[in-house]
Amino acid sequence: MESLYQQLALEMKARIETGVYVAGQRLLGVRSVARMRGVSVATAVAAYQVLTDTGYIEARSRSGFYVLTRHSIQAIEPKAIEKTAPPQLVTGQAMAMALIKAANDPSIVQLGAAVPDSSFLPTHSIGRALVQVIRTQRTQSASYMMPPGAVELRRQIARRMGESGSTVSADDIVITTGCQEALSLALRAVTKPGDVVAVESPAFYGLLHVMESLGLEALEIPAHPRNGIVLDTLAFALERWPVKACVFSPNFSNPLGYCMSDEAKHALIRLLEKHKIPLIEDDVYGDLGFNQRRPSTCKGLAPNADILYCSSFSKTLAPGLRIGWVAAEGARRERIEYLKYVTSIASPTVPQLAVAELLANGRYERYLREVRGKYASAVARMSDVVMQIFPSETRISQPQGGFVLWVELPEGVDSFALARRAIDQGVSVAPGPLFSAAGKFSNFIRLSSARVWDARMESALVTLARLI
Repeated sequence: MESLYQQLALEMKARIETGVYVAGQRLLGVRSVARMRGVSVATAVAAYQVLTDTGYIEARSRSGFYVLTRHSIQAIEPKAIEKTAPPQLVTGQAMAMALIKAANDPSIVQLGAAVPDSSFLPTHSIGRALVQVIRTQRTQSASYMMPPGAVELRRQIARRMGESGSTVSADDIVITTGCQEALSLALRAVTKPGDVVAVESPAFYGLLHVMESLGLEALEIPAHPRNGIVLDTLAFALERWPVKACVFSPNFSNPLGYCMSDEAKHALIRLLEKHKIPLIEDDVYGDLGFNQRRPSTCKGLAPNADILYCSSFSKTLAPGLRIGWVAAEGARRERIEYLKYVTSIASPTVPQLAVAELLANGRYERYLREVRGKYASAVARMSDVVMQIFPSETRISQPQGGFVLWVELPEGVDSFALARRAIDQGVSVAPGPLFSAAGKFSNFIRLSSARVWDARMESALVTLARLI
């Protein structure tokens, strides 16, 4: 039986979908709703939170709640690819560097880089924590924080992982300079040049960069836009090719944004255990689900399995802090700690101590509750606009978390050429072939919605639609 707040949320959703409440309309305040419906203020607040999390309404500072645009055309997901190709070396990622350079140009509207705008980040809380660390821990702040990293930060990370079901200790964690270094260290710990590594397809292009630098071959396993890794295809691939490791993002993958069910995660774990293949679990978006309940991790579901868990605070607190980590046990953890030392000696000390403070004082959890709704609203708004102004054949992902959208454009569109024309017009997008070692997805682009919604953003999307 649904609770009162769920019933209220469903009723309000129906009014929005049937046009009783229209886009841009200001809704009654929570106290007025509570009084009219005969429920508590807490119930009204919870109902509004559900509507915010699912992209129906947004909260505006000191103004109230407003209905978001929801286009009558149902967003159609990109087509799922069921087949895989033989492993191949990762090459030709030069276009990504042009995209990365464009991310530093303030004159360009950044729709291509998956980097949140500072307006989504708790910059004031971060600033206070950094100042406090420098004032109160001056000697420690000026010293190396040798691997495995700051003990208090590792304790706080272990505590948070424990709350989501992962039984790890501070001793199992190695602090890294972001999640990309975590993935690199994990891969180096379990592979050597020339080895075959299974990755989801489409895959995070930063992972493909790492694999290119390590001389690894990528075996692309198709991912369904909603359900995740196609396990039947993975099972076939593991029987056919000598896979040494798998790198997957079961929770809110980049760029598709799917979240695999616990049943599917268990099936994935059983399959890899059968073949004695380690899983490198990339969970960098795990805290950013639109449902306030954090999804399970493979590491949490199977604490004794051979899983190297990688994540960071780059998508939540701030990318500039460059704080990530790997969680692994025994010889795996020792190898990663050694590789971290020979790679960069240590990660910056002050950010480690500041993040530990933010985790300890509860500010991080409060921030997550707020920002999840913001990202859900941002994704819904951009999706609606894309479906309105892009060609009618356009398909778009319906992510369950994160802040990126995977857009399938009409057949024949060259997304590389589109990206070049867009840069000339002051707009960056990420072309689809970047997300494949084989150069697939030629008519796809990835868009980031983690931007301030203003006239510049709207103009950028209109420009993009015109260039297609």
